[in-house]
Amino acid sequence: MGRKLDPSRKEKRGPGRKARKQRGAEVELARFLPPEAETGRKKLSSHGRKRAAKRRLGAASGAAGRKGPAGGPRPAGPGCRPGFSDGNAKWLTPAKAKKGPSKGIGMELTSDGEVEEGSWEMEEEEEEDGSSEEMVDDYGASSSEEEELLPIEKAALKQKPDRGELSEDDSEEDEEDAEETSRQKMGQKEKENTDLQLNLDIDEQFKLPTDEQIEKENILFYLSSVVYDSLMVFLHAEPPDLHVIHQRIKDNMEVLQDFGVKREEGRMRQEYLALLRRDMAAYYSYSDFLLGMLMDIFPLPELINFLEANEVPRPVTIRTNTLKTRRRDLAQALINRGVNLDPLGKWSKTGLVIYDSSVPIGATPEYLAGHYMLQGASSLLPVMALAPQENERILDMCCAPGGKTSYIAQLMKNTGMILANDSNAERLRSVVGNLHRLGVTNTVVSNCDGRQFPKVLGGFDRVLLDAPCSGTGVISKDPAIKTNKDEKDILRCAHLQKELLLSAIDSVTATSETGGYIVYCTCSITVEENEWVVDYALKKRNVRLVATGLDFGKEGFTRFKDRRFHPSLKTTRRFYPHTHNMDGFFIAKFKKFSNAIPKAQKEAANPSTGPETVTEPQPKKKKLEGSKTAQEQKKLQPALKKKHSLQGQRRPLKA
Repeated sequence: MGRKLDPSRKEKRGPGRKARKQRGAEVELARFLPPEAETGRKKLSSHGRKRAAKRRLGAASGAAGRKGPAGGPRPAGPGCRPGFSDGNAKWLTPAKAKKGPSKGIGMELTSDGEVEEGSWEMEEEEEEDGSSEEMVDDYGASSSEEEELLPIEKAALKQKPDRGELSEDDSEEDEEDAEETSRQKMGQKEKENTDLQLNLDIDEQFKLPTDEQIEKENILFYLSSVVYDSLMVFLHAEPPDLHVIHQRIKDNMEVLQDFGVKREEGRMRQEYLALLRRDMAAYYSYSDFLLGMLMDIFPLPELINFLEANEVPRPVTIRTNTLKTRRRDLAQALINRGVNLDPLGKWSKTGLVIYDSSVPIGATPEYLAGHYMLQGASSLLPVMALAPQENERILDMCCAPGGKTSYIAQLMKNTGMILANDSNAERLRSVVGNLHRLGVTNTVVSNCDGRQFPKVLGGFDRVLLDAPCSGTGVISKDPAIKTNKDEKDILRCAHLQKELLLSAIDSVTATSETGGYIVYCTCSITVEENEWVVDYALKKRNVRLVATGLDFGKEGFTRFKDRRFHPSLKTTRRFYPHTHNMDGFFIAKFKKFSNAIPKAQKEAANPSTGPETVTEPQPKKKKLEGSKTAQEQKKLQPALKKKHSLQGQRRPLKA
């Protein structure tokens, strides 16, 4: 009793032993394939060699049987078809095999599907015998060179023997001619190079472009920057070539450095400056207003360095939290995690600069444990200038995101009291998180308007004011500042900074034994937000400028355009990205010597007025009857009306 046969589930089997030996497409394909190299030739087995010998013997006996006794064609026998005579004997002779391996006569496939190479050996032996007969196809057509050729092929064949008949002397002459021609070409190139160099020397003088070229470039620049995707493709217009603009900036700078010698006749310096300003605005993508302001601050060579430095990001720096670890231990721990770092500089005992890292710096276990804080190098400088002492009362008026506040607590060793204030409640969340992570315990966080702070709380020993600004010193972090700032924004920031600085000065007590200092800093490089504000505070309050305690940095301006500032502004410090490799910063340190407000400025403490304007004191108003002022009489008016109504008498009140 066996299992029933199910034809639908019949398993497919591979080819059998005989099927593998049958000639298929491989044999036919092998006729057209080129022969394999002898080096990679496969060795035949003993069985394969026997079969190859049999094939050679069979081929030899077949060739002898096909020929007659004299080597001619076989005589017609009874098996021959009638109708053919000896004159047609050529048509009866079978076609002879070609000597090349492309026909593959006598080839067989091995069990692996590869072509056996016994036939190659047979054909090689036939070649060694010297049989060089004409190759004929199966139909008796010869494949000799007597075939019909195209005219081009015939002409080529005629030229070949002519070339072959050249003697050695002719070939040597041709080689010498080729060398001479190559030398002549090299000489011509050298002459052309010298001519080009001479032309460069002659045309070295820079010429201003015409008005038509400038207008065309302005249109192309506008199209490429505003509506490039739509109009530029439709109009098939090319954007301005930045390489040409950059080269023109260099040439223009050379002319301006030696204007008397290299200038074009009939051209004024203002024309070169206007072209340079427009080219730099187009090349570095700055607004015309901001670039004009920067040209007033920096000399032209230094301006180029400043603009180039803003295109490169500043290095990543961290500050060691000495409340939990030391810089040496932190550096070793980060190095073990694959961080490449170095000390920030001799001026900082806690800073480290990160070059590259195999792990994210803001997610390491050391960062989460509060061993360090991601903080820019320039943000360390205001706290170092403030120099907080232990057991002091310190106010950080604009504290977010908490980097400077935690540094102050670190220097105070968690003693005294720090009031961290910010007007934005959303930004205070990051302050609270950083203070908890870093282990700061002596800080109180408040949300109040800094301009009204003296009315809330005062009597601080030191105040740090990192005022909000336009951010022209951190363009590398926010490139949008290049185009979204105008004169109104600068003046609006300057007005707010004046109010905050006066409020910070009023929050400090001059009678402090160890303090009485105010540090004002911004991340801007404009004069309107820095020197102008400091000079305004010197005139409105009883303060003076003192040394910041920083050994490096450039001095502040004492004169700018038509403005003249207090000479003590030399003690302020400016930091630039192209000079100190840190964000642009301004730091000024005040010392308050009196809590009294000058009388001349008491009634005219309006920050909207410039530093040069001072209003005259107004005369006092005369008191009314009963030694009561008009304001007091106005407050008493409802009570007097009620009193007169009760008495039944109405008396007119005196104005």
